[in-house]
Amino acid sequence: MRVRTWPVAGVVFAVLWVFVVGQSLTPSSLVGGFLAGLIVGLPVAYVFRRLYGKYLDLGRGLRVLPYAGLYLGAFTRELLRANVDVAYRVLSPGMPIEPEVILVPLRVESDIAITVIANSITITPGTVTLDYDDETNALYVHGVNGEDPEAIAEPIRTWEDYALELFDEDASPSDPPPAIVVSGGERDRTPDGQSGGDGDD
Repeated sequence: MRVRTWPVAGVVFAVLWVFVVGQSLTPSSLVGGFLAGLIVGLPVAYVFRRLYGKYLDLGRGLRVLPYAGLYLGAFTRELLRANVDVAYRVLSPGMPIEPEVILVPLRVESDIAITVIANSITITPGTVTLDYDDETNALYVHGVNGEDPEAIAEPIRTWEDYALELFDEDASPSDPPPAIVVSGGERDRTPDGQSGGDGDD
């Protein structure tokens, strides 16, 4: 069923309004907050209606709703884990931080999917999206723990699996993700930091 997008966007704004304002959890307060959100959200959605598509397929929206929930759940789980990890590193006497920049090629191609993933990376403590390379469709990601670059990319791949379904991308979660590129190359992991080759003195 196709409907105009701006009224749906106005309702979404109204729901967000309830959360942002922080209504008390009583039926009358929630309904009042939602109505106030509609008064604000519908005109805003109408004014900015040219920024999104004219029509919305509600049937498809309902079909992808589980993927939105899975994405939000995976993001929340990683957000909590990253908060604990960064707090541990900051509070540790030795401050075990080994920053690294990696290039993460993406399977998603739409602007909205790329933006959602890039913002998810930046919101998560310990990682930040530095740039997007249009030619390779890849994100430059900075992480505080560069000892295991694959660990930086792992949650990004999980989010991307859900985003592929959520935003109806051409690729599929079953398609293998392209390999990441580590900016610093292969790091030496020997305890004394030396290469340990035959030519060492």
